Amino acid sequence: MTGPAHYAAPDIPDSRLYRGFEAIVGGYWTKAAYRSWRRRKPLGRIDRDLHVRVSRIDDEGLDVRAIWFEREDGSDLPAWDPGAHVDVVLPSGRLRQYSLNSDPDDLSAYRISVRRIEPTAGGGGGSVEAHFLSVGDRLVLKGPRNAFPFVDSPAGYLFVAGGIGITPILPMLRDVVRRGVPYEFVYTGRSRETMPFLAEIREIVGDHEIQLWPDDEMGTPDAAKIISLAPAGAALYCCGPMPMIDAIRAQIPDPQIDTLHYERFSPPPVLGGRPFRVRLEDSDVDVEVGAEESALTAVRRVRPTQAYSCQQGFCGTCRVRVLEGEVEHRDHALADYERDGHMILCVSRAKGTVVIDG
Repeated sequence: MTGPAHYAAPDIPDSRLYRGFEAIVGGYWTKAAYRSWRRRKPLGRIDRDLHVRVSRIDDEGLDVRAIWFEREDGSDLPAWDPGAHVDVVLPSGRLRQYSLNSDPDDLSAYRISVRRIEPTAGGGGGSVEAHFLSVGDRLVLKGPRNAFPFVDSPAGYLFVAGGIGITPILPMLRDVVRRGVPYEFVYTGRSRETMPFLAEIREIVGDHEIQLWPDDEMGTPDAAKIISLAPAGAALYCCGPMPMIDAIRAQIPDPQIDTLHYERFSPPPVLGGRPFRVRLEDSDVDVEVGAEESALTAVRRVRPTQAYSCQQGFCGTCRVRVLEGEVEHRDHALADYERDGHMILCVSRAKGTVVIDG
C-alpha cells in the first residue's frame, strides 16, 4: 500500500457506536476504526468465486508453508475482517478452509498458512496437496467468510494461540496494536521451530511483552496461569489443539474473562444426540447414525466420496437435499429459506429416518 486509506464516517444515529474511535480525524476514519465499526454489523454469507494465482510461497517453521494469492486480473481482493477464512479449491477438487492471516489493510493479496499433516497422522490429503502448490498456479477461492468474528472489547483482550492456531490470531494482533487496545498474548507449541511467524509477531507487537511457552522449554501450558494474565473484563480469543482449548474452557466462567471465543481444529463432539437413520435415495441404502457420531461420519462409511470440509457446520460443503423426514438443524451455513429441503451432514441430525438425495 502507498499510504493510509480512509473511509467517510457512516451516518450512525446512535452516538454510542463512536465510543473508542480516537482515529476519527476531520470526519474520516482510519481503516482500523472503520473495521471496528463494521464488526458491530454482522456480515452475511458471501458466496463468490475468486480467480487467483499463487504469487509467493514462504516456509514458516516446521512443516508450515505460507501461501500468497493475488487476483488474476490484478485488482484488489474483497475486504475482510480478522478471524475470516477462505475456502480453497485445490487442483484435485478438494475444498479446504484456511484462515486469512495477512494484513487486512492490504487487499492486493491474501495469505493463508498450511501445516502439512500426512494421511498416516490423520490428515485428509488437503494439506499435502497444498504443499505441492507452486508460484503461478491458478485456482479458485470462495469467500471470504467469518466464522470466528472479532468483537469489540474496550476492556481488552487475551489471545492464546497453539502452533498453527496463530493464523487467525495474527490479524487480530495487528488490529489491537493499531487501535491501542489493552491486550496480552500467549503463544504455545511443541517447540519454537513448530511455532510459525515468531519474527513477524515481534514486528507487530514491538516492545510489548508476550508469553512464548514452547512445551520443550516450559512444560505443558497451565490454563489457570494463562487466564490470570487477562486484563480485567477482557475477551478471550483462543485457537489451537482441542486439549488446550478444553483446558482453558474448564477455567471459564472466570471473573477476569468477559467472553470466550475459540476456533477448533477438529469436529465438535456430538452433545445430546439420539440415534437416527439416513436413507440414501440413489442406492436405497439405510445408514444407522449413532447417538455420538455425525451423519457425515455415518454416510462416509458407505459413500467415501461424500464432500466435506470444516466439519463444524459453517462452510456448507456437506449440504445435501432432503427428500423426506424431519431435520434437526444445528448448522450456521444454511439461510432460513434453505432449511426446508436441505441438511448439513456434519452437525445436523434428524428424527426417525431422513431420506437424502444421492
